[in-house]
Amino acid sequence: MEQESQLTRLGLFDARVPRYTSYPTAPHFSEAVGPAQFSDWIEAIPAGSAISLYMHVPFCRRLCWFCACRTQGTQSDNPVRAYAEVLLAELKMLKDRLAPGVTLSRLHWGGGTPTMLPPDMMRRLADAVFEVVPMGEGAEFSVEIDPMECDAARLDALAQSGMNRASIGVQDFDPEIQQIIGREQSYEDTKRAVEMIRERGITSLNADILYGLPNQTNARISETVQKLLSLSPDRVALYGYAHVPWMARRQTMIPTDQLPTPQQRLGLYDTARKLFVWDGYDEIGIDHFARPHDGLSVALKAGKLKRNFQGYTDDQAPVLVGLGASSVSKFPQGFAQHVSGTSDYTRAVRDGRFPTHRGHVFTAEDKLRSRMIEQLMCEFRIDAAEMVQSFDVTPTRLAQMFDDAAKVFGDMVEITPEGLYVPEKGRPLTRMIARIFDAYDLSKAGHSSAI
Repeated sequence: MEQESQLTRLGLFDARVPRYTSYPTAPHFSEAVGPAQFSDWIEAIPAGSAISLYMHVPFCRRLCWFCACRTQGTQSDNPVRAYAEVLLAELKMLKDRLAPGVTLSRLHWGGGTPTMLPPDMMRRLADAVFEVVPMGEGAEFSVEIDPMECDAARLDALAQSGMNRASIGVQDFDPEIQQIIGREQSYEDTKRAVEMIRERGITSLNADILYGLPNQTNARISETVQKLLSLSPDRVALYGYAHVPWMARRQTMIPTDQLPTPQQRLGLYDTARKLFVWDGYDEIGIDHFARPHDGLSVALKAGKLKRNFQGYTDDQAPVLVGLGASSVSKFPQGFAQHVSGTSDYTRAVRDGRFPTHRGHVFTAEDKLRSRMIEQLMCEFRIDAAEMVQSFDVTPTRLAQMFDDAAKVFGDMVEITPEGLYVPEKGRPLTRMIARIFDAYDLSKAGHSSAI
């Protein structure tokens, strides 16, 4: 109760702050970055280097009400096939500008529902990707899989194309909660999908679940976690449901009077967290869990854990290229985001230009603050020596920045000669502490609950 009282006093249960999967966050992107910069940044990738590639498939057979992703519904394969043809054309544009010898560190297909793609189109897309950027040593090819939208033929196509990590969305196994959030997916259907994935030699499995859903209780989330544990995923993302109906109109279907309070959200998270830890998972940052053999756990112990738009990652590539509508790329020079609408995306690619419409060029200050926030989100600390050695910041200025955090959060942060550290009792505040090191105005966007 004393800790909850402290968290209340510090504003955890009222605050709305970014998730910090990027810095600066997407609301601060501008039209200062367009197709020319994207093309220049692609051409600047050194020959023989490793990059990551994200491919966005924005179609779903069903539109889940809880989701805030850029998606559109369709019952026909025709728009999906037409969109895939545009992806192939964009890949050709990428190939024309990419230096020789570039290889893939990570390939991720997200959405939307990538498993809506017909098997022949999956093979064509994968072949086209690898013709442009072949898989490097130890590379991973992961795909987001909807258990209700996959079958043997599609999983065969993905496995034969080189998929070696699968990610399944669960959210919650309680039938009543599933009905409220528009995502009906039984445990049996999920188990069947997992078995089909493993039968094809895919040994690495991710799973996503949500806390903070309508009518969720500690007992209900305990049952969901225990069912998920029976499927033995290697990695779990325990995301807080972000109720942002001003950004995602479909969320107006979710009754706000049935959402848990912020205090109850913290209890739901802690209940799930304890179950994962008791089952032998390592805690990864603020909302992930991984088996000790998993790449995330290995990266955390080696001090190499990173954070990007997909959450936590062990990917060390300095460039992430996003293809498809609304995808975001990260280069050493800055961020670049494609247009969101599939019609605008298609028109740009058919005109022979990349569909980039906004982004951000990094300043030296951005790079410093980005690394500070990433370290906080990944390791609950900021290494003072690394900041002084790697960035244009003096020990005196850094100490002042740490003092500013201590003035707000007191003993929820610890300042030492090595830097700033967030002890376990202060970790629910991590996103709020990160906000102290964010130089941008938060008033431009409505963010999700801090817990």
